[in-house]
Amino acid sequence: MELTFVYILVSGFLLDLLVGDPKLLPHLIVGYGNLISSGEKQLNKGASQFIKGMLLTIVLVGSVFLLPFFFINFLRNNNYHMVEIAFSILMLFYCLANKTLVIEGKAVFNVLNNEGLEAGRKRLSWIVGRDTSALNEQQIRIATLETMSENLSDGIIAPLFYFVCFGVPGIMAYKMINTLDSMIGYKNDRYEQFGKFAAILDDVVNYIPSRITAILILVVQFKIKGVFFVFKEGKKHSSPNAGYPEAALAYVINCQFGGPNFYGGKIYKKPFIGTNNRLIQHQEINKVANINYASSIVFVIVSVLVFLWLK
Repeated sequence: MELTFVYILVSGFLLDLLVGDPKLLPHLIVGYGNLISSGEKQLNKGASQFIKGMLLTIVLVGSVFLLPFFFINFLRNNNYHMVEIAFSILMLFYCLANKTLVIEGKAVFNVLNNEGLEAGRKRLSWIVGRDTSALNEQQIRIATLETMSENLSDGIIAPLFYFVCFGVPGIMAYKMINTLDSMIGYKNDRYEQFGKFAAILDDVVNYIPSRITAILILVVQFKIKGVFFVFKEGKKHSSPNAGYPEAALAYVINCQFGGPNFYGGKIYKKPFIGTNNRLIQHQEINKVANINYASSIVFVIVSVLVFLWLK
């Protein structure tokens, strides 16, 4: 059973690469979203909104860590090893978004190229939180590449990192934190206090994975000398984490990210990351897709090698 970890990691990872999000099956993250939405509607009113939001976050994150922890231990103690392996592979698969991220990124580029500006704006709005109604073609392509770099960390490397460190309970807890942040971690009137704890927790758990992601992007492009650029430019971002994968991708494809954007009808003057304000070409989405795939594959390979070395 010593190699069970390797089998689960590789199988779950490859299953996500081959299948992507199972659109015809119930999805774990949809269930997370329903729990968060229900809790938010019940608690996000009246006084002490920060405390209520913190308690909701702790209860939900704690629950999705402890339930699989006890379930896996029950299976292990009763020698249901095949059920344990199948369950673990399935949960890992549900918590990754590798193929889906690439599909969505390519879809924006293809729709923009084949159907025009308005269709591209609409397609981009499916995967970003910013207002896309006034974006030009260059801004749509930049927003897509920014999202692909950020979600390489949030949707792939970070979940894998927490699986490697804490197993299935770790990856499921991470995905709950990430989902909480995406739903209530906004600085607006409704969520400023209620989602503040979730947003801070998301920043904390993504601190290491975001920087690992940035280094992986440099490594797979054989441009590790860009690490100084990444740590100089990455800290310009308002997020303590998102800027690092963005800076790494900006460095390896020699472009500029950032700049002003509209969120919820308000303009946010995001700093620029990188200096080469060149036009992004349609075919570059393929290179970025390959960077995403290569980065995650290298992470899995290194994780397996470290595990085998420690054993």
